Amino acid sequence: MIDYIKGELTELTPAVAIVEAAGVGYALNISLNTFSAIQGKNNVKLYVHEQLVTGGRDDSFTLYGFSSKQEREFYRLLITVSGVGANTARMILSAMSPAELSNAIVNGDERLLKGVKGIGLKTAQRIIVDLRDKAAQLDLQLSADSPAGGAAQANVLSVEAKAVHDEAIAALTMLGFSPAPTAKVVNALLHDNPSLPVEQVVKMALKQIK
Repeated sequence: MIDYIKGELTELTPAVAIVEAAGVGYALNISLNTFSAIQGKNNVKLYVHEQLVTGGRDDSFTLYGFSSKQEREFYRLLITVSGVGANTARMILSAMSPAELSNAIVNGDERLLKGVKGIGLKTAQRIIVDLRDKAAQLDLQLSADSPAGGAAQANVLSVEAKAVHDEAIAALTMLGFSPAPTAKVVNALLHDNPSLPVEQVVKMALKQIK
């Protein structure tokens, strides 16, 4: 079992990080929180969750990477909830930080959870009921503004709108959204604010794509 991978960050998108360790390049699916935390770094340490799917025509082995143990624990808690799969859990952790998610669960904030694409009222209620006690026990040691807020602010002026547009659409497509409605939402967001960083565009788009 892999607990973490530590090495050189050779490629990074809002959805995937490739880390080279001991000559092997590991592709890890990541959330926007992790993307923001490791963006601009040469060497990283990502905590790993392994997913093995068997029984179909082809078995699949997928790695998920997280910048903190706290985020990984929340991911593992989320996928235990009926109706919350791997991609939905990753979208939840892309739409809000672990601290924000913990507050939403502990305080029973159905509205905030329903704001994430793919989360309806029943699923939001199920997340709250199933995870409230467990979320309260996790020591996040994070603030709602960090690390995503600082990373986004630092990159606002350094990323051109066209590059952000293409990268955001690619990330959302990898999360399972159709390119056409995705492009419409991303175009509108960048039209209103062309200096938005890619992680913020994806985070806002997750709440608007129909």
